[in-house]
Amino acid sequence: MQQPVFSGTEKPVWNFEQEPFVGEFPDETSYNLRAYMDRMPDDKMLQYSPSWSDEQVIEWCGDFKDDGNLMTACSERDVDVAEFRRVLELAIAYRDRVRGTLTASR
Repeated sequence: MQQPVFSGTEKPVWNFEQEPFVGEFPDETSYNLRAYMDRMPDDKMLQYSPSWSDEQVIEWCGDFKDDGNLMTACSERDVDVAEFRRVLELAIAYRDRVRGTLTASR
């Protein structure tokens, strides 16, 4: 099984959580999921393939519960693998856009 994404308390270099939402009305869970993505290591995120099955995504992530929803704290609702994929792909696009700027300043 994969190690959980949250391995420390250091502030992530990414700030996808604060990116504008397009086409959705965010709730607490939306922000929590984006914060989760901010803490995912870049090398792990770059391993993701949209061609993977839901089961492969769940195994790769390592933070899904037996009921098929992401294990998140302080969330108003469940996050299923379809929502996880959608937000993950947005997070990948965000990182692709800002990676050069953020990694150059470190």
